[in-house]
Amino acid sequence: MTTPVLEATGLVKLFGMVVGLSGVDLQLYPGEVLAVIGDNGAGKSTLIKCLSGAMVPDQGVISVDGKEVQFKRPQDARAAGIETVYQTLAVAPALDIASNLFLAREVRRKGPLGSVLRMLDTGAMKKQASDYINRLGISTLQNINQAVETLSGGQRQAVAVARAGAFGSKVVILDEPTAALGVRETGQVLNLVRDLREQGLGVILISHNMPNVFEVADRIHIQRLGGSAGVITPKSHTMEQAVAIMTGAKKLEPAPA
Repeated sequence: MTTPVLEATGLVKLFGMVVGLSGVDLQLYPGEVLAVIGDNGAGKSTLIKCLSGAMVPDQGVISVDGKEVQFKRPQDARAAGIETVYQTLAVAPALDIASNLFLAREVRRKGPLGSVLRMLDTGAMKKQASDYINRLGISTLQNINQAVETLSGGQRQAVAVARAGAFGSKVVILDEPTAALGVRETGQVLNLVRDLREQGLGVILISHNMPNVFEVADRIHIQRLGGSAGVITPKSHTMEQAVAIMTGAKKLEPAPA
């Protein structure tokens, strides 16, 4: 049996009297796209923040490759190989594509120029960024020197996803990556999600867009009222059934023993 690359067991997060998470379990396997769906207030954002180190759960265990971890901050999750792309994207518009890919991970020149004068090796960063974007097959980003502020919404999303894929050695978490995109750009981002899966990464996709979810997800984790309403697949259930479980109109039947 394959060990989950990322696993949460019994996660609880309270905000005073408000229950953010009530004992949520989640398993993500290598080379898998796991969609997380749920109505507003279902706990999706709280769950993702706990998995990415932005929040510390009050109870529960998070494991990476079967080993328990404790994330106190996002840097801890990144060090464990987990990268997150939030809806806000966190790109630097004035910088070029290569600089954005290496934001906060800049490569310094070798020798005293880098260690003493702290000079950046811009040539190496541009080459690595170009190689990685070509490997992902992102045809919309032709000029690595182009400022991000001149890019379309879909191209900016591609930069953020590419950065996550470049440095996320195990898991990439995508929060509503197609929320503000047109049909063509949405298709390009979904292709990126497939490329990340083919590289063997585990991908968590948070989305309200059911057609997108059913197009790329291997499994679908349904959040409801702070808890997990169950896990389905695009083959086992229809979009209508998924929405019914998500809203409480239908309960997920337990799997036969």
